[in-house]
Amino acid sequence: MKKRKKRTLVYVVGDYLAATITWYFVFLFRKIVIESYRFDLSIPFHDNNFFEGIVLVPALWLFFHYITGTYTDLYKKSRLQELSKTFVVSFIGSIIIFFLLLLNDYVRKYSDYYLTFGFLLFIQFLFTAFERLTILYILKRNIYSGRVGFITLIIGSNQRADEVYKEMKRKEKFFGFHFMGYIELNGGGENTLTTELKELGKLESLEKILDGNPGIEEIIIAIESSEHHLLNQIINRLADRNVTIKIVPDMYDILSRTVHMNHAIGEAFIEIPPLMLSEWERITKRWFDVIASIIAIIITLPVTLYIALRIWLTDRGAVFYTQERLGQYGKPFRMIKFRSMYKNAEASGPQLTSENDARITPIGQKIRKYRIDELPQFVNVILGQMSIVGPRAERKFFADRIVKSAPHYRIVFKVKPGITSLGMVKFGYASTVEEMVKRLKYDIVYIENMSMMMDLKIMIYTALTILHGRGK
Repeated sequence: MKKRKKRTLVYVVGDYLAATITWYFVFLFRKIVIESYRFDLSIPFHDNNFFEGIVLVPALWLFFHYITGTYTDLYKKSRLQELSKTFVVSFIGSIIIFFLLLLNDYVRKYSDYYLTFGFLLFIQFLFTAFERLTILYILKRNIYSGRVGFITLIIGSNQRADEVYKEMKRKEKFFGFHFMGYIELNGGGENTLTTELKELGKLESLEKILDGNPGIEEIIIAIESSEHHLLNQIINRLADRNVTIKIVPDMYDILSRTVHMNHAIGEAFIEIPPLMLSEWERITKRWFDVIASIIAIIITLPVTLYIALRIWLTDRGAVFYTQERLGQYGKPFRMIKFRSMYKNAEASGPQLTSENDARITPIGQKIRKYRIDELPQFVNVILGQMSIVGPRAERKFFADRIVKSAPHYRIVFKVKPGITSLGMVKFGYASTVEEMVKRLKYDIVYIENMSMMMDLKIMIYTALTILHGRGK
């Protein structure tokens, strides 16, 4: 993993150098070709724009590349896709830089603007594409030589699993799969993988096996048609894991166009990535969360101080209340809220709130009605533990009970929990596990349709809920 981070740094440095060299040539082009009638050619750096640009422009390009998800999964990048993506980002970035820094240049005719833009785009794409393809070539050689690989687990042990393993093993140098073993599905045919791979255990031990091997990145599910009834169970049990799931399809899957291929020479798989959003969407959502949270904390500071004083005056107890909740991939974190209950409200164990709950203080009733008790969670958002919009974070005590009734609940762990959610605005607080299960369908709908537009709609609904005091 450390080696991969170093390779990412090399990629960043390469992009920085490409952008710096590009600006140097663009500046020379402007002075020698476009503005030669105004400046003495012996002193091409006549003004300070060059030195300002040499600092600003490379930083802008790194920002463009970052928000479009360039610096992730370098070893899994397709060179052809990276080339096309580089051109698109170069085109859009060149337009932005042209309007920011080059539009005010002195020109004899408007065609000089087109010439300057065309030169900027051509040089930027040329240098960036060259250094990236060079770096990716070296990284691919590391995969081909076996120095770098992705630890892979196969679930399945029958003929289909054997065929997939042998096919992937034959092309192992192209994809970097490092097979560590397989999980037996408890019968269903003759086990043909025993002589090739190590059996790590049975399906019922799946979570224990994954916990004992945290480096697993890829899981290939290769089961027979007669075992398809196990597919949902397996996917649900993997939903809260940061792994890429690849499912070997049958003919129905192929005809229904659910099969995804990353490489022309690759095996056909139905692929379920560990993240529900694309990299640029994830980065955009994260930036929005942080900026919006900082603004929200500043704007609500007078309210925060007033509520803090009221809570303290109630019983001279702590103003804030922290509680362990489960975050993305089931990792626990301490969620911060305004304390809305009397001290030692859960001395007898975890309990869900109910209508007219005697444990809630008078000021607690008011701040819960208008969801003000959740204002401190913006700190959790800034720390990266939560998002503004996402499924409600639950305690492990209740999450375990929900899983027993609805195993697909684990899907919510694929994303960060949120301060508000579609389930909260459509269903509201749940006072029983059964109500939590009913609310779950809204969280699943949100996860399957995640987007910034969806987040915006939920935030508007939340604002209306707060204004009308429909919380509880």
